This record gives sequence, C-alpha cells and structure tokens, in this order.
Amino acid sequence: QVQLVESGGGLVQAGGSLSLSCSASVGSITYYTMAWFRQAPGKEREFLGRISRFGITAAYADSVKGRFTISRDNRKNTVYLAMNSLKPEDTAVYYCTRWSGEDYDLWGQGTQVTVSS
Repeated sequence: QVQLVESGGGLVQAGGSLSLSCSASVGSITYYTMAWFRQAPGKEREFLGRISRFGITAAYADSVKGRFTISRDNRKNTVYLAMNSLKPEDTAVYYCTRWSGEDYDLWGQGTQVTVSS
C-alpha cells in the first residue's frame, strides 16, 4: 500500500520562496495524477493544483496561479510544489494527495508553512 509523506515546510518571510516535496515512502505513484491542497485554521481544505502522470500538464487554482509550480520526478517517486512570492495568507498546512480515477483517495500527514509579515 502506498504511503505519502510531505516535507519542506517551515517559516518564511513574505515575498520569499519555499519548496515542498511529497514522496511515496512505500509503493509507487508513477501511474497517478497527483495534487496539492492546503488548509488554514478554521477554513475548508483548498485545492491548489494537480499534475498529470508524466508531468506534461498541470492546472492551478486562481489563488496561486503564476506563483506556485507543481513538478514531479517519477524515478524518485516524488512530487514537488515550488512556491514563490509568498503571502501571509498562504499560511496553512499543505497536503499531497493521489487521484485514484474516482477521487483523491490517499493523503499525506501534511507539512506546515508559515509566512510572516
């Protein structure tokens, strides 16, 4: 069974950059579309973007379009989220997930990103 682990979160100043990783600690994500979500305290989980199986196409939510970039390296069994021009409102727990074909069926534990003013 595949297990996902997010890493790379931390504290960053507004306007700065941060890169997150999502790795399959067990199993493979090679054949799956992958996505990133985030959840701020007291708010619903928010879709950020997704990337196709081979990394050819990606789609992003309007809130992060032009600032965030999703990429993947299937040989390393890893998906990445590069974040630029960070704002305090980007503060949240960031999650990686797998698209099963029907739903997002597998989630990591999340990694905290805090953007200071």
